Amino acid sequence: MKSEHEIKMWTPTTVFWFLIMLAGLVLIAYRLKAGLGAVTNLNDRFPWGLWIGIDVLGGVAMAAGGFLIAGAVYILNMKKYRPIVRASILNAFFGYVLAATAITLDIGVPWRIWHPIFMWQIHSIMWVVAIHVVLYTTTLATESSPMFFEKFGMEKAARFIHVIIVPVVLFGVLLSTLHQSSLGAVYLITPGKLSPFWYNSQVPSLFLNSAVMMGLSMVSLETILSEKFFKHKADPAILSGLARGVLVAGIIYLVAKLWFLAKGPGFAAAFNGTMEAKMFLLEMVISVVAPIVLLSMKSVRENVKSIFFVNVLVIAGVLLNRLNVSIFGVYRSQSATGFSYFPTWMEFVVTLAFIAFAIIGFKVSVKFFRVFPETETQH
Repeated sequence: MKSEHEIKMWTPTTVFWFLIMLAGLVLIAYRLKAGLGAVTNLNDRFPWGLWIGIDVLGGVAMAAGGFLIAGAVYILNMKKYRPIVRASILNAFFGYVLAATAITLDIGVPWRIWHPIFMWQIHSIMWVVAIHVVLYTTTLATESSPMFFEKFGMEKAARFIHVIIVPVVLFGVLLSTLHQSSLGAVYLITPGKLSPFWYNSQVPSLFLNSAVMMGLSMVSLETILSEKFFKHKADPAILSGLARGVLVAGIIYLVAKLWFLAKGPGFAAAFNGTMEAKMFLLEMVISVVAPIVLLSMKSVRENVKSIFFVNVLVIAGVLLNRLNVSIFGVYRSQSATGFSYFPTWMEFVVTLAFIAFAIIGFKVSVKFFRVFPETETQH
C-alpha cells in the first residue's frame, strides 16, 4: 500500500477531473440562480431526466456495495472482506452525497430540500425515498467516521463507534434495502406510461436485485483500481468471491425478468423491433446474459482482467436499466403529447462533475486517511 507521501495528487488525470468538477460547480451555481429551464431540457411531460436516471437511480445503486460489504463483515463476520470494508462504505457515502445533491438540484425550489425532515407525509413514497436518503447518508457518515477520528487522534470517539458499529450497520442494511426497493416503488404510479418491459408489480424487488449486482461489481471494480493506482494488494479470493455474488444475483435477476416478460408483453414482444424492445434486449445482454455466461467459467472468476471487464458490463447495464425506466420506457407515452426530451450539454457536464467529485474525494481520502488499515498491518 502506498503511503500518503507516495500518492501524487496533481497527476494529469486528476487535473482533468478537477477541471470537470469546477465546470460543474459553475453550472450548478447558474442553475441555482437561473432555474432548471436555463440549464436542462426538462418539461412538464419529462420532469425527470438525466440527473434522476443516472445521478440518483444509478448513483444509489452503485452505493449498494456499502451495505452489502458492511453487513458481510460486521454482521455475518466474513473476515475475508474486511480489507475492503472501509473503501466500500466510503464509496457508498460519496454515492449518497451525490444522489442527495442531484435531488436538490432537480427540485423546483432547492432551498426547500429540508422540508421532508420536518414535514412528514408518511403516505407518500417520495417522502419515504427522501427520508431514507437523509438517514442512510447519516449512517454512512457514522460508519466512515473512524477514519476521521483516527487522523485527528480522537481515540475515545473511534472506540465508541467501534462499540456501536454492529447496530449501526444493521440499521444501515435495513435502510438501504428499503431505499433501493423504494426507488423502484416510485414507478408503481406509472401504469400505462411506463413500458410493460419494465413495469410490473415487483419493480421494487427488481430494483433491489439489480442494485446488489451493481453494488458488488462496483466494489470489485474499485478494489481492482485501488490495487493499480494505490498499490493496495487485495486477496484474489475477495475478487472471486464478489464475482460469485454477482453471478448468483444475476441468475436470480434473469429468472425474475424472464418470468415478468412472459406474464407481461410476452417473449415475442422482445423481438418486435420497437425502440423499447431494442433497449430491453440491450440492457439484458449487457447487464445479465453476458456476465452470467462469463462468470459461469471458473477461469473468468479467477482472472482480474476478466473480472474487470464483467464489472464494467454489469455497471453499464444497470445504469442503462435505470435510464430505461426513467426515460426510454416512458418516452413513447410522454412524447405522444407533443413533448420531447434530450439532455443539454450542461446536464452531461454536471453529471460528469459528480463523477469527478467522487473520484477526487476517494483519492484524497486514501491519501490522508486510513482507508485500508488491514493492508497496512499486513505490510
